[in-house]
Amino acid sequence: MARESLVSKQQRAAEIERRLYDYYGRGEASLDFTDPFTLTVAVVLSAQCTDAAVNKITPKLFAAYPTPLALAQAPVADVEEIIHPLGFFRSKAKNIVALAQTLVADFGGEVPADIDLLQKLPGVGRKTANCVMCAAFEQPQGIAVDTHVFRTAHRLKLAGPSADTPAKTEAVLMKAFPRRDWMFVNHQFVHFGREFCRARNPRCADCILGDVCPTRGNWD
Repeated sequence: MARESLVSKQQRAAEIERRLYDYYGRGEASLDFTDPFTLTVAVVLSAQCTDAAVNKITPKLFAAYPTPLALAQAPVADVEEIIHPLGFFRSKAKNIVALAQTLVADFGGEVPADIDLLQKLPGVGRKTANCVMCAAFEQPQGIAVDTHVFRTAHRLKLAGPSADTPAKTEAVLMKAFPRRDWMFVNHQFVHFGREFCRARNPRCADCILGDVCPTRGNWD
C-alpha cells in the first residue's frame, strides 16, 4: 500500500466510525460500574485478565467496600481474598487500596475528572485514565489503547509500523479521528476486535469494514 495522506486516512477513519456507530452505537463499556470510583477500580483490576472475570468479582468487592473511604480502610489481605481469582491479585489488591487512600487523602474521596490527576492514582496509567474520562465523565482527552484497539488500528492501517507502542498508536488515532469521536473509538474497536478482527481466526470474509481495510486478511 502506498503511503496514505493524512486527509485520506481521516476520510477513511470517518467511514470506519460511521459503520462502527451504525453497528455498535456508542459502544457499551464491557466492565460493570455505577460511578467513577467503581469504574476506576474495575479498570485497574482488568489489567492482564478479561473484563468478564472482573465483572464476576466486583459485586462482592463493592458490596464490602462501596466507597473510597471504605476501601481505603480495608486490610489488603481481605481484598486479596475477594479478588483472588484475578491474575496478579496481590499487586492489584495493594494498588486499589492505595488508590482509595489517595482519593481520600488528596481528592476529598472523589475521582478527579482530569486525565493528569487520574494518573497520580496508584495503578492508574494513561489507558485507565482515558477509559475513566470517556466512560465515567464523557470528557474524552485521548483514546484508550488496549490490545484490541492496538491490533485493530494496525490491521486497518490507521497506525503504521512506527506506532509500535500504545502511546504512539494513540497519537496517530487522535489525528485520524476528530475529538468528537474519541469517546466512542475504544469501546467500538474492542467490540469489533472481539467479533470480527480477532487475534486468531479473524472474520475477514464477512467483516463490516472489509472494503475499507487495506490488509483484508493479509495482516501478518
